[in-house]
Amino acid sequence: MSRGDITYTLGMGRWKPGAGDRLREAALSLYLERGFEQTMVADIAERAGVTARTFFRHFADKREVLFADASDLEEKALAALEGLPATTSALDAVAAVLDTVAQMAGGDRELARKRQTVIMANADLRERELIKLTSLSAALADRLRQRGIGDVEASLAAETSIAVFRVAFSRWVTATDDHDLQDIIRETLDQLRTLAASR
Repeated sequence: MSRGDITYTLGMGRWKPGAGDRLREAALSLYLERGFEQTMVADIAERAGVTARTFFRHFADKREVLFADASDLEEKALAALEGLPATTSALDAVAAVLDTVAQMAGGDRELARKRQTVIMANADLRERELIKLTSLSAALADRLRQRGIGDVEASLAAETSIAVFRVAFSRWVTATDDHDLQDIIRETLDQLRTLAASR
């Protein structure tokens, strides 16, 4: 990804007390202090006040600390399609999905900024982020096809949703005002609709 690309929060809202949440907090702090490559699982566990064995009960590896909620976000985002009328257009369906993503990913802008800093500083993490985005896009396209939307239109709508999210998220994490992520996503999607209509 280029520097202009974003890394999204994948549902990481405010952390609640508990070993898994303390591990996330400890990991993010250490990644910012020392760098991702320089931080070991043992360091994270020690900072969180748990054992390395406890770490591995919560996360497969130290990268997944940053991406552990991706599956939950994908599941809930796709579930947003379930209650929509069968006649809903592809873009309107995407709008519903993006609303759900915004609710999950937009809980803590400062956390999102810190997480982005860590990911953008490491090529492996940027690659992992791209894989997660690609998975979400593919799953969304499949679900749109199941709703009777044509193959090409479904693929375009799914890829569009990722592009809209990336642009909106980048605006949100760098903004100095108090606009929430959901509002910025809706505004960005409206701008895309206007752009498409002008051709």
